[in-house]
Amino acid sequence: MGTPSDRTPLAERVEELLAVGGPLPIVEAGDPVLRRVAEPFDGQLAPPLLARFVETLRQTMHAAPGVGLAAPQVGVALRIAVIEDPAPVPEEVRVARGRVPQPFRVLVNPAYEPVGDGRAAFFEGCLSVPGWQAVVARHAEVRLRAWDEHGRAVDEVFSGWPARIVQHETDHLDGVLYLDRAETRSLASSRAMAELWGQATPERAAAALGFGLPDPA
Repeated sequence: MGTPSDRTPLAERVEELLAVGGPLPIVEAGDPVLRRVAEPFDGQLAPPLLARFVETLRQTMHAAPGVGLAAPQVGVALRIAVIEDPAPVPEEVRVARGRVPQPFRVLVNPAYEPVGDGRAAFFEGCLSVPGWQAVVARHAEVRLRAWDEHGRAVDEVFSGWPARIVQHETDHLDGVLYLDRAETRSLASSRAMAELWGQATPERAAAALGFGLPDPA
């Protein structure tokens, strides 16, 4: 990563956001920032400003609440995302989805590639598309390459639900929403999810709503 410029438009934008204080408002689907490829981070934010921005992303993610948040979701088109998942789920869900706790991580300029051919399909939601979920088939295992907030290289393999989080947040940085990859017939409101589709896996929803699922890995 390069050295920060004295003053960039993105730095000014971040300073304006942070001046308000508290969790930031989350940009919702329909805003063009969610459909643009985010700018690679190359020192546009000086280290103290980057640290403040990352901490505010974390606060915003917690307040939502969510398990990941990308900078474009607060209106900043930079390739930065944060993830953290305490995974407070029943054992049946943990086993079915491979959902295990993930510590707080900062992903700078992340990119992923599949490991193997396995696919897994589950209901997925997004803080920028409130009130709805849909089934998305994603790579069951991915290799993530990124940097952390201190400029240290990250090269790690994720599987199960953590792999899904990595893919979801990295997609945001490419202007991709989960709905672009979803089985559209699976789209369900929060009410329908609570009343009908709370199972650990989406097989019942697939049969009732008429959509396909990938073959088991």
